[in-house]
Parts: sequence; C-alpha cells; structure tokens
Amino acid sequence: MTAYETLRHFADSYGLVAMLFVFLTLCAWPFRPGAKHHNHSAAHSIFKDDQDGQ
Repeated sequence: MTAYETLRHFADSYGLVAMLFVFLTLCAWPFRPGAKHHNHSAAHSIFKDDQDGQ
C-alpha cells in the first residue's frame, strides 16, 4: 500500500469518526452545566457600554 492509500483509508474510517466526535463535542459545549454564566455574559456583552438611549 502506498502512503496515499494508507492516508486515504485512515481518513475514510478513523478520521471520519474523530471529526464526528469533535463536531458533537463542540455542539454540546455551550450546554454543559458550568457554562451558564459564560453564555449569559457573552449574550449581554453588547449592552455593556450602553448609556440609556445615547
């Protein structure tokens, strides 16, 4: 087997599983129990320097 075929086989099998695992982890990351404070501060950061209508 050439190096290309070996890498192609890896990408088709284990690489795909690894990418799926990373994707699912990143999708679930904001919903972890300790992220509530970080999500709230990120959502309200655009209002941090507002001066009541100015």
